[in-house]
Amino acid sequence: MQIEPSDISWQDAYKLLVGSVLPRPIAFVSTVDEEGRANLAPFSFFTCISANPMLICFAPMVRGSDGGKKDTLRNIEKTKEFIINIVSEDIISQVNECATEYSPGVDEFTIAGLGKEAGQKIQIPRVQECKIHLECKLHELHHYGSHPGSGSLVVGKVVLVSVADNLYEDGKINTSKLNPVGRLAGHAYTRANSDTFILTRNNISKEK
Repeated sequence: MQIEPSDISWQDAYKLLVGSVLPRPIAFVSTVDEEGRANLAPFSFFTCISANPMLICFAPMVRGSDGGKKDTLRNIEKTKEFIINIVSEDIISQVNECATEYSPGVDEFTIAGLGKEAGQKIQIPRVQECKIHLECKLHELHHYGSHPGSGSLVVGKVVLVSVADNLYEDGKINTSKLNPVGRLAGHAYTRANSDTFILTRNNISKEK
């Protein structure tokens, strides 16, 4: 079967993407608006870019309901700051609650019953229950349309990484203790540690 995106609706194109690009990590993004009111929302179009500089990115789509920008994006455009809170399975129900499109100014921390703690370099609250936080300054912002189905790319420069002491071992994250989850298609999630295996990469340089 061959499908040309121009021949299908954006909703069907979205289903093809989320059913093909998986599993996807979840960026649980905290921001504040110009009045300092907190916002918290999950995004599964999320990945890292480079280590030096330390850059990450996520892609908020335009709201399908009314074609408007999501609160997270509008807040970042104003403040130029945000925090990525890394999701573990023990808070996935609260993360799902924060995926609801609430009115601007509604504090999802309160709605989901999640604790706030102050960012260290970024003046935004982070999720107390999360074990890893990436405090970010806006590095670049790109828009790819303003209609339903389109989206933006938010590139953040990580200025501080906070890791729970029990996760940090020999300069690495113990993912078994982190217990991360990822998104699949539809309402499905996956446990990242449920069925892992090891492959050692060959590191043989070929002489010319």
